[in-house]
Amino acid sequence: MNNNIKGILFTILGAACWGLSGTMGQYLFDVQNMDSRWLVPIRLGLSGILILAYCMIRHKDTVIKPWKTKEMSFWMLVYGILGVSTCQFLYFLTIELSNAAIGTIMQDLAPIFILLFTCLHLKRWPKISEIISIALAISGVFLLTTHGDIAHLSMPVSALIAGVGSAFCVMIYNVLAPKITKEIPVIVAQGWSFLFGGILLGFAFKIWTIHYVPNIYGLFGIAFVVIVGNVCAFTLYISGVSKIGPQKAILYSFAEPITAALLSTFVLGSKFTVYDAAGFGLIFLMLWMITFSKEK
Repeated sequence: MNNNIKGILFTILGAACWGLSGTMGQYLFDVQNMDSRWLVPIRLGLSGILILAYCMIRHKDTVIKPWKTKEMSFWMLVYGILGVSTCQFLYFLTIELSNAAIGTIMQDLAPIFILLFTCLHLKRWPKISEIISIALAISGVFLLTTHGDIAHLSMPVSALIAGVGSAFCVMIYNVLAPKITKEIPVIVAQGWSFLFGGILLGFAFKIWTIHYVPNIYGLFGIAFVVIVGNVCAFTLYISGVSKIGPQKAILYSFAEPITAALLSTFVLGSKFTVYDAAGFGLIFLMLWMITFSKEK
């Protein structure tokens, strides 16, 4: 098996793990009655501990490097808190307010925010292909949120806001990632981001006041979203990206919303209409257009 095929396989598997994690999140919210304010800090904190423990073995010399200078510490906190951690919370909040399919597809709007940031940063107008990409994204969100009826929303406004917010946060950590990873391995940055995010959100939401005790299925679900949704997904996806590059990875990462949509519909019984399918299709076309534009 050559590197290209391995890269495609790893990227798809990593994205599928995120989709599985999103579906498990929906199960924990709908069936186990968990609160995203309780689940996300625990998920982030445990993931951070596991990843940093691994890094102490494999990347011992770089684990504390993010905190050696004030400038690096500042950007690390922005990357980890405003980017990674806030994105994780808003992603699971979107799932709690709607379903796993909507939560994952809304995150795929992130390339539009990255595109707009790039245009502003370079002080240029979007290309024709980029304008078409934006139009496709807006049309896809319109179909997902209205099902073709502009007078009625098919999801809560709060879910729409949280979903768009999660995509915006993806833009933040994607823009900052090159600055951070010039100095330290990506996995070290993720480990610290998860750990600090878990601590900060835990205090912000006062999780000790949320009186919830998970049963055996809830504990399994928490372990699943930590190990499969963070550790396995991240490792597989980054390995795939390193082999095929980030541009191709954007397309293959569409395995995430597809996995979430199929499981959410056929396992958890969420409603998935022809309008949802059309919205997914338009957002996939948007990703394809952006990828094609970059290659050109």
